[in-house]
Amino acid sequence: VQLQASGGGVAEVGRSLTLSCAASGFTLDDYAIAWFREAPGKEREGVSCISRRDGHTYFRDSVRGRFTMSRDNAKNTVYLHLNSLEPEDAAVYYCAASADPDRIATSRGCRIEYEYWGQGTLVTVSS
Repeated sequence: VQLQASGGGVAEVGRSLTLSCAASGFTLDDYAIAWFREAPGKEREGVSCISRRDGHTYFRDSVRGRFTMSRDNAKNTVYLHLNSLEPEDAAVYYCAASADPDRIATSRGCRIEYEYWGQGTLVTVSS
């Protein structure tokens, strides 16, 4: 059972990146998926999450309207689309999976327990 986060890199302010969270050993659509980020000197914070099966999403205020999430069930992968990047978006991004039912994750702002975590992928925003 494994989560693999990828897609990080360097992007200029205002540009876009897409992060991927691929699962192996379990079906990602059976889980709520969240993205967290941790910038140097700051605590890890929840960025967004998507509920299992119905695709309901939640985004923290600072990224709402700029970031989106999507699922590709055929690839067993969830994506985080980072648009209109700002310097404050620079961080290591982690994906996590929770078996909590329905919209528990999104109704609680992604603040739930997660069974699986991927390794981080670094996003650098250049000006």
